[in-house]
Amino acid sequence: MKELQNDTLLRALAREPVPHTPIWLMRQAGRYLPEYNATRERAGSFLALAKTPALACEVTLQPLARFPLDAAILFSDILTIPDAMGLGLQFVAGEGPRFERPLRDEQAIARLGAPDPGAELRYVLDAVREVRRALAGRVPLIGFSGSPYTLACYMVEGAGSDDFRTLKTMLYARPDLLHRILEVNARAVTDYLNAQIEAGAQVAMIFDTWGGNLSASGYEEFSLAYARRVIAGLKRENEGRRVPVILFTKGGGGWLESMARCGCDALGIDWSTDLTQARKQVGDRVALQGNLDPAVLLAPPQVARREARRVLDAYGSGSGHVFNLGHGITPAASIDTVQAVVDEVRTYSAKRRTPAPQNA
Repeated sequence: MKELQNDTLLRALAREPVPHTPIWLMRQAGRYLPEYNATRERAGSFLALAKTPALACEVTLQPLARFPLDAAILFSDILTIPDAMGLGLQFVAGEGPRFERPLRDEQAIARLGAPDPGAELRYVLDAVREVRRALAGRVPLIGFSGSPYTLACYMVEGAGSDDFRTLKTMLYARPDLLHRILEVNARAVTDYLNAQIEAGAQVAMIFDTWGGNLSASGYEEFSLAYARRVIAGLKRENEGRRVPVILFTKGGGGWLESMARCGCDALGIDWSTDLTQARKQVGDRVALQGNLDPAVLLAPPQVARREARRVLDAYGSGSGHVFNLGHGITPAASIDTVQAVVDEVRTYSAKRRTPAPQNA
């Protein structure tokens, strides 16, 4: 593999000095880009796009052709694991993901097993290898998975939900069943991320999208405990370099101190959390990633530039910050506004690091 030409992200995640704050954006390859929509139409469906390595590679690289981003993130979906478990993943137009066979009875849960990434999920690993070749060392590649808890939310509910009542009923009435699902998911996520790392992913990210729907004690028991188990089992060095791990829990702002002790290198921060306070809470234990409100990308470019500066100022001086959104880009995001944010982060953060000229 070629030497990295831009390792700013990796250095920031290690809390080392960087020339500018690195930036990448959650869902940076997505429906706000016309070229993505064209490729998806060519594929015929979202699942066909995700399961065709050449097309997944193509859309992974599309945002890098437009914007000077500091990382690529593999184009895939967090529900690849339960799909490989045989739950029958479908994407229904206007409704999002849905499983034909959600986990509702004890027998199905007892039969649940972790898939072999090299078999059922080989298409993901092939895409990782193809993206790494295509990047040719330009920027690092981020691999990812849903967290054990977030995957369980979909696996039990069968789809997204406003209140996750089926999952919550199981959590309180039959916690043993939910723990069984989470144990299998933790093994599956660990194996899956390790396979991505071995295939060439240089950063691993865990998306705990629904961890914020738990109580404080519930978060520790049903989400963080299993994320900790995954992180402890990950391969942390590859190609002679450390592989950092980012944990992102949407709605997890109240638990940052516990999260910072889970073994990860960085915490993703959503837009509802003050970045200054987050940094005070975690100290120098982990780097922080975030946390621009994705809705800012609907605003005019000059407004977005101001808000980007506000995020950078909130983090303050020093290393250990990766600029990102507080959640994924929405399809309605303005390309011009995205461009303005990327430009502003690069120029403003570099300017803050440049020493003022000395008087003669």
